[in-house]
Amino acid sequence: MKLLDGKTALITGASRGIGKAIALKFAREGADIAVTNIVEDDEFRLAIKEIESTGVKVKGYVFDVGNFTESQKNVEEVIKDFGKIDILVNNAGITRDTLLMRMTEEQWDLVIRVNLKSVFNLTRAVLMPMMKQKGGSIINLSSVVGVSGNAGQSNYSASKAGIIGFTKSVAREVGSRNIRCNALAPGFIMTEMTDKLPEEIKKEWTEKIPLKRAGTPDDVASVALFLASDLSSYVTGQVINICGGMLT
Repeated sequence: MKLLDGKTALITGASRGIGKAIALKFAREGADIAVTNIVEDDEFRLAIKEIESTGVKVKGYVFDVGNFTESQKNVEEVIKDFGKIDILVNNAGITRDTLLMRMTEEQWDLVIRVNLKSVFNLTRAVLMPMMKQKGGSIINLSSVVGVSGNAGQSNYSASKAGIIGFTKSVAREVGSRNIRCNALAPGFIMTEMTDKLPEEIKKEWTEKIPLKRAGTPDDVASVALFLASDLSSYVTGQVINICGGMLT
């Protein structure tokens, strides 16, 4: 029996990178998959086809996760289409990196809206359905820079630190309803975004990591699978660093 047989997972920002890896990992473990993206582009359509090839039910939803009303409406659509949501993965996120003295109000607001407000929007939307079904697992994607901070990323770090406080608060509020809420804090993960960095920067980052390698989206997806499954039935309110020991 697969770890997620009979479960439905909603994963935001799943057209590539970590979100796509989580969706594929969950699908291979038997979960039906609802994925979101802000636009219906070729990348999103290809991701849906790839998830579909695992043999599970999958459907894509195009909307702005930073919009409260759209988030509520689309969660209702997912429940109508799949019957329930057992797992929510809040993965959607963006960066607008620059030093604080150069950062515009728009760069600050946009990152907070997409990275942090979206987590509130989707979590708020799934709570009542999860309460009615007496269980659920919410997994929020934070970052090691939400734990340690990082120069040039005050907006991104603030959004990811906010996710940690939000996660711990939600875990306390809904634990009695058998709803778990945890956060993942990935470190230097090789995705389409980080692959564009100069080789010397990649080498510099890698040398700081005790395991002496960058992480992969699949490394993150494996820990997400643990939190989504019944293997973690007594784990809530936690932040798991997936960083190769970088924060040790």
